[in-house]
Amino acid sequence: MKKLFSALLIVLSFSWSSCLKDYTLREVTYYKPVFKTTAEVRANIKSGEPELLSTPGKLFYKDGYVFLNEVMKGVHVIDVRNPQQPVNKAFIKIPGNVDIAVRGNILYADFYTDLVAIDISDPNNVKLKKTVENVFPENNWYSYADSGKVIADWVRVDTTIREEEYSSWFMKEDRVFANPVTTLSQSGGDGMNGKGGSMARFGLRLDRLYTVSTSTLKVFNTSVPENPVYVSSFNFNNGAVETIFPYGNYLFIGSMTGMYLFDASDKDNPKQLSVFEHARVCDPVVAEGDYAYVTLRSGNECQGFTNQLDVVDVRNVEKPKLVKSYPMFNPHGLAKDGSTLIICEGKEGLKFMDVRSADNIQQIAALKGMTTYDVITLGGYALVSAADGLYIVDYSTPTAPKISSTVKIVKP
Repeated sequence: MKKLFSALLIVLSFSWSSCLKDYTLREVTYYKPVFKTTAEVRANIKSGEPELLSTPGKLFYKDGYVFLNEVMKGVHVIDVRNPQQPVNKAFIKIPGNVDIAVRGNILYADFYTDLVAIDISDPNNVKLKKTVENVFPENNWYSYADSGKVIADWVRVDTTIREEEYSSWFMKEDRVFANPVTTLSQSGGDGMNGKGGSMARFGLRLDRLYTVSTSTLKVFNTSVPENPVYVSSFNFNNGAVETIFPYGNYLFIGSMTGMYLFDASDKDNPKQLSVFEHARVCDPVVAEGDYAYVTLRSGNECQGFTNQLDVVDVRNVEKPKLVKSYPMFNPHGLAKDGSTLIICEGKEGLKFMDVRSADNIQQIAALKGMTTYDVITLGGYALVSAADGLYIVDYSTPTAPKISSTVKIVKP
């Protein structure tokens, strides 16, 4: 009997050991979409209590308030009238939102394939005024699941699976293995428009909203702000358009292969004047006076290896020409105020450049300790969108900038 028991222990031990060797468990995290009908989600576009930042994206400024996109979820409304003490006022739920702009008391935002106009007169009680349906068909990536529904939210799920099941398991359509985000315009004219960053795909000029996708420029009439009307579109050949920056009568449009320059004097029919070509890299642009400033950066989606600042002479808008290129670390968004150019350098923080001489730009200061994405200047203060939140930077002395305050994010 004792020998039989010993033999059984040996068999059980061997079997357990064999099971352990048969597979390896792997810990995984994914985000599961929560689907609702379009009507349900649209009816729920409203403001609520302020929420903690999680994945900050594009930013826009109007009348003392920052509107900061929470990628694919909505917009944070932050009161920055006191730069030393910003107040997170409210959160506007807009599933599928990535880009925003503000004209008067109206917030324009993409809601998956639609454009929505939202009255933000009272940030704590916003009202949906109009929906322009199906004007952004390129945002229809979610329809793989159910064309009658949209993704209303994402739920994080932590679990374990067998290693050998991983390759087939992660292909299931109801899960995404990263927080579903995109990687995180100047106003002009009639005093009603707010101010956006250089990474924007929405840009306001006078009473028109211009939007860009990878291959299309669209025009919306916003002369009655709460009633935007789709007007026209222009198709690009290269399919790699990224950003738009209205300035004066012109639209400066950044793409992975170059900077396009459009004349928007005819508001509803902007005409392409020229293109300044460069290597295939990511490309936001700002302009002021005689020059445009283009940051080129490497990155997975950009398929390039160049990291530099290009200064382009645009005095002849039909023949822009390169003045000089300056090496950079990994530049993203940028903004100009007078003779100071502020550049978001990714993990290297912010760089402050003296640009009084286009062919002899000098770095005059730097702020590190944050991974920066985009920036808006407000005459001595800069609003900076970073990986860990919103920073308000005092650059009233450009050679000695300092952080005035922050609104930090909380990682999930």
